Amino acid sequence: MAELKPGGRRAAGGTVPAGGAVPDGTSLVRVTLQDVANRAGVSLSTASRVVNEGSRRVGPGLADRVTRAVADLGYLANLQARAVATGQSSMMGVTVHDIADPYFSSIAAGLIEAGRAGGLLTCVSSAPPGEAGELEYVSLMRAQRARAVVLVGSRSADAGATAALRAGVGAFTRDGGRAVCVGQDLLGIDTILPGNAEGAQALAGALVALGHQRFAVLAGPESLVTARDRVEGFGAGLGSWSVGLDPRRVVHGAFTRDGGYEAMSAILASGDTRPDCVFAVNDVMAVGALARLRAEGLAVPGDIAVAGFDDISTLRDIYPPLTTVRLPLRQMGEMAARLVLQEADQPRVIPVPGEVILRDSTVPRPGWR
Repeated sequence: MAELKPGGRRAAGGTVPAGGAVPDGTSLVRVTLQDVANRAGVSLSTASRVVNEGSRRVGPGLADRVTRAVADLGYLANLQARAVATGQSSMMGVTVHDIADPYFSSIAAGLIEAGRAGGLLTCVSSAPPGEAGELEYVSLMRAQRARAVVLVGSRSADAGATAALRAGVGAFTRDGGRAVCVGQDLLGIDTILPGNAEGAQALAGALVALGHQRFAVLAGPESLVTARDRVEGFGAGLGSWSVGLDPRRVVHGAFTRDGGYEAMSAILASGDTRPDCVFAVNDVMAVGALARLRAEGLAVPGDIAVAGFDDISTLRDIYPPLTTVRLPLRQMGEMAARLVLQEADQPRVIPVPGEVILRDSTVPRPGWR
């Protein structure tokens, strides 16, 4: 039989030469778990229990022999076999609504980094807003015996769809998986809860304190709870200063740059008195609003002030610098991964407050004291 060499391969016609070069006419065979067992002088089942971390433990002496054989031969464990042996893989599935949106990509980056440190392989996928796509992803991760699934994004106003997703997540966790949500606490699982309403309320108060009195809101999709919470929080913040918000100035649109551009167009085309300040319920919509105002020849903040929400990383390249509510997006991803790695008997809800960041896009109104 051909001699096994480190690197996980043997040549059918002889040894694998140093440096990995293989003579012409030879074929390569991967090192198998049986090769590891033979090298360690143990049974195949014993080698499998050590390599695949099965539930039946092996004595330290035998385990050390198998571990040395794995290192000597350069054996790579079959992750599918390990999933069968343990009931779950090392995969952490993450679904976001739009990976191109810096809000989601920043959270995903934190999840990937913290998951890697915890020995998890992160699989990220985009699912359209709404629970149906997320439910399909959870079912896929259940079939793949994933260790965990993390759902990043807003719940919808569809109570039936939310109930169906909750049931699907429940099936996943009953099979031994871990589940975490970054969003609203509606699924009965560990949740990272952004302070959407509270942050928008604080922002409204800060803008009124700068002298702004007439507001419009680029409100995002009516079906998303995150957008609804931010609109309601902003309205409550204005109300606490006895400032009203005309419902006609609350314009819904996609949670995207183009959605913000179109909603800002609707505000400008309404024929009403121009608002002092426009609040976009996320930063990418605010970026679209800024583009629309430039196209109209209007100055920000001289003609209209603009504020957003999230403090995405790309704002450092936006002019004028955008007033917003900062959420620690990357840290939120890291927190979600830690909830996966640190199991608990009862679901945990971790509130994450927002911080109002005032920048040049909402300087005080002229003459305001």
